[in-house]
Amino acid sequence: AGALMSVFTSEDYDKFRALRVTHIAARFEELISDEANDAVTPEQLFLTAVDDAMDARTAGKIDKLIKAAKFPIPTATIAEIDYRDGRGLNPVRMTRYGTTDWRADHLNVLITSPTGGGKTYIACAIGIAACHRTHPVIYTRLDELARDLAIARTDVIAHQKLIDRLSTIDLLIIDDFLTVSIDPEAGNDLFAILANRNERLATIIASQTGPAHCVDALPDRVAADSIVDRLAHHARRIELGGIDMRKACHDQTRTSEQFWE
Repeated sequence: AGALMSVFTSEDYDKFRALRVTHIAARFEELISDEANDAVTPEQLFLTAVDDAMDARTAGKIDKLIKAAKFPIPTATIAEIDYRDGRGLNPVRMTRYGTTDWRADHLNVLITSPTGGGKTYIACAIGIAACHRTHPVIYTRLDELARDLAIARTDVIAHQKLIDRLSTIDLLIIDDFLTVSIDPEAGNDLFAILANRNERLATIIASQTGPAHCVDALPDRVAADSIVDRLAHHARRIELGGIDMRKACHDQTRTSEQFWE
């Protein structure tokens, strides 16, 4: 079989392109031209080619989703989370976050920790796991979100499109939540987004403080109460301990043989 000429003609490939099955055809040709597959029926090779093409397409889609989400730590994985004592993390629970169907499970997740506690890594790891399950995800810091909304506000259509996108994405991750204050207009937009997502789609909030502080930090007390109520009601909580993971990782790097002063 290895000495055979190409199984398909250029006209065949024109048809495959029209049908959008060129990847299947190319993979099938590779398989059927491999002498190791001489004992395998063409039907079995074709099904293998279909599976391989589907895997490649899924991998490509996952890569696009991860890039589109704009994670600050695009290599974060639940498998590499540090579960040392004092962090308050449960491996079984974190694994469940990695397999969650975010279209069906609309409970929010609140991640709190002091500076350096690793909340951004945890948020990225959950978000990237969601991408691997082909969920569209948006990651943003609250200051970035407020800025983007302010820019979009100069164009009514662009502003509404941004609100709609943030309201309908499978999983929205807002990091550094109220680390800095936001203006009343951004507060109103945030309320609209979370109200639209309420009981429909999940939001992950990463913050240095709990819901009580958030109420005091928002400019409009009524909107603040509503926002916090929507975030905290029946929310799952990940409360990280006081271990400074940045310092711990730096110290670990310093003790490695590859570290140069």
